[in-house]
Amino acid sequence: MTEDELINRLPGFSSQNINVNGTKLHVVKGGQGEPLLLLPGWPQTWWSYHKIMPALAKDFEVIAVDVRGMGSSAKPESGYDKRNMARDIYELVQHFGFSQVNIAGHDISATITHSFAAQFPELTKKVVFIDTPPIDPNIHRLPMLPPPGHNGGFYPWWLGFNQIQNLPEQLLEGRSHILLNYVFDNLTADSSSLPQEDREVYFNHYNRIENIRSGNRWYQAFPQDAIDSQAYNKLNMPVMGIVGEGGAALKQALPAIANDYSIRIIPGAGHFIAEEKPVKTVEILKELDRKSTRLNSSH
Repeated sequence: MTEDELINRLPGFSSQNINVNGTKLHVVKGGQGEPLLLLPGWPQTWWSYHKIMPALAKDFEVIAVDVRGMGSSAKPESGYDKRNMARDIYELVQHFGFSQVNIAGHDISATITHSFAAQFPELTKKVVFIDTPPIDPNIHRLPMLPPPGHNGGFYPWWLGFNQIQNLPEQLLEGRSHILLNYVFDNLTADSSSLPQEDREVYFNHYNRIENIRSGNRWYQAFPQDAIDSQAYNKLNMPVMGIVGEGGAALKQALPAIANDYSIRIIPGAGHFIAEEKPVKTVEILKELDRKSTRLNSSH
């Protein structure tokens, strides 16, 4: 399906291409209320939020963003450190004239979200991390292969693979669907929550060499992201973490990066929470619209 065909499935939403920070971002926008920015992760696009956008649009002005190098946004050669990608989002906020925004980031975009909130706290009302902690120096200690004799668990070996330059795109051009199916099948509690039709949307992008290359640049910037994270002050605005089954990493990370944080656990969800459990995800995100400055706390 084309982008226009996808957007036509979401009444009240429209697509825009906006020049920011020396690049072009594709956004899908609709609804009324406080601004809520939704930033997707690898290996997806703005479409990863399509199940929750219509319901959220009843309470928020929803802006789903293809971040730098993603989907229908531009694929520049550089600028993929998350501090700079947060600058993309800052200029997007300036473009729309928002005085403050709520912002949610999944997977790779958790680090963009953290960097945005740390650099521009005056623009950030509330923050949501979806199942993924921001990059910090601990990323270099993350086990990507099981230790000898340990057969349980699931190890994110692709974090290392995607940091290799030049090789992944040679192996994956036209064949990324093999890797993506592996990830979707193994990181969901119920793989049917990501049906073939939705997967084809992501295959359409990540089978292209320029999209593979730009997506891998998010990973290749991890060393700089880890350095940059050490310069950020703890966040003082309300911060929420939404986790599925086994979201220990985010639970452990929040006390180190936020003074006012809460955790929401969605039973029966894996990593792709907005697609696996859309009704519960909407219910939780609507807490952002409450007048109280604090989110209901369940540390």
